[in-house]
This record gives sequence, C-alpha cells and structure tokens, in this order.
Amino acid sequence: MPAAFVGHGSPMNALEHNTFTAAWRQFGAALPRPRAILAISAHWYINASAVTAMDHPKTIHDFYGFPDELFAVQYPAAGDPDLAAEVAEIVEPTWIGQDRDSWGIDHGTWSVLTHMFPEADVPVVQLSVNAQEPLEYHLELAVRLAPLRSRGVFILGSGNVVHNLGRVDWSQPDGGFTWAHHFDDAARQHMTSSPADVLALRHHRDFDDAVPTAEHFIPLLYLAGLAQAAESSADVIVDGYTYGSISMTSYALDG
Repeated sequence: MPAAFVGHGSPMNALEHNTFTAAWRQFGAALPRPRAILAISAHWYINASAVTAMDHPKTIHDFYGFPDELFAVQYPAAGDPDLAAEVAEIVEPTWIGQDRDSWGIDHGTWSVLTHMFPEADVPVVQLSVNAQEPLEYHLELAVRLAPLRSRGVFILGSGNVVHNLGRVDWSQPDGGFTWAHHFDDAARQHMTSSPADVLALRHHRDFDDAVPTAEHFIPLLYLAGLAQAAESSADVIVDGYTYGSISMTSYALDG
C-alpha cells in the first residue's frame, strides 16, 4: 500500500479547487482501496503519543477566522479501534495511548481527505505528534509502523515542509521566498534520493526560518522513515508555495 506526505496549507483547501487539491484528488483516485488510513497531522501536537480509538471520530474545526462554510464541513469517516490497538502493538516497547474521547479528525487530515477520499468511506485513525520527543523518535517510530502498509493501511503525513506563519507575505499568494525555495529544494533532494538522511536538514542554513516550530515538519519524517524501511525513496506529487513562507510540496512512496 502506498504512503504519502501532503503539504496541506490553509484549511480553505478543503473547499477550493486548485493545483494542489486536483493533484490530491488524482492521487487518491489512483490508489488501491485501503483497509484504513493512519494519519499523522501537524495539528494533533501534544505531549504524548496516542492514537484515536473511537468508533466515530468527530470532525474537528481547529482554527478560527475562516468563513462559516468551512466550519460547516463534516468528514464523517468511521474510526477503527482495532487498527488503533494494532498501532500500539506494532511499535512496542514504545508506548502509544488509546484516545477514545478527546480528539477526532482535525483539519490537517480532513482538508486533504475530502479530496483524496471524498466519500469518507475509509476508516481513519490519527496518530498524535509527540511534542516532547526529539526528531529521531519520529523517524524511528515510522520505521516500526512500516509493516502496516503490507496490511492494507494507507499512511498519510500532513504538514508543510516550510511553514512560517510569522513571515507570511499576502502579496505572494502563489510565491515563495528565496530561503523557502532553498530549504524546500534541499528537502526534495533527501526525499527523492536519501530519505534516511532527512535529519541532515537540521543543519541547513534556512532551517530556523523554514521550521520555526516542529509540528508541520515532523509528519514529513514519517514518510522518510517509511521510505527508509522500504529501502526506497519518494516521488513528488505536486509542488508550489503560498504566501512566501509556506511550501505545498507533497510526496508519495510507492504511489
């Protein structure tokens, strides 16, 4: 089963039809139907490792200041408690908690899945991004999760390779700063040739501008770890920038 990392950008992508959403829709239509989806979203960034383990996860509107139409979006996919338990088992001795009531499907996940799987007919489980753990933890956890792919689980990382809201330039709706291009290009070099070495990006001169906080970068590490486990590399699904300081580059493994 393929895996992917998607640069999800604004939650408005759930409603819009643009270059990025068209690519996600085409990618989803070409996928073999998965048994379930395991999503690692930048927007479940907490001080613990956990998976959603409820039968019917709620659609979470974890943003503010957007049109009412966006708050009305629902993504009524079922959950999969059995997969949640399987995730916890497969990564032992690393501990993964079972969240049965606090989270659900956040916009980092549903803004993409509304295009990839518009019928919401594939069960979805989210894995939290543990803010207390170093970057190495996430890369290693991805390697442990890799066998799920052979069990029919589509693994989706959702974030942005470059994500600096403090540097947003509204005059560049489709543009990227030079430093954003440099970092995004370096990430592409690793993901398409040597994903196991992706943590070398920490030493890139533009890392602090591209990754002022880690939550949007970490989901990329999950695809890199899956590629490492497969002794393979990723391909670009679509690329581009928004507002100067956000990269929309998306990658697929075996896609």
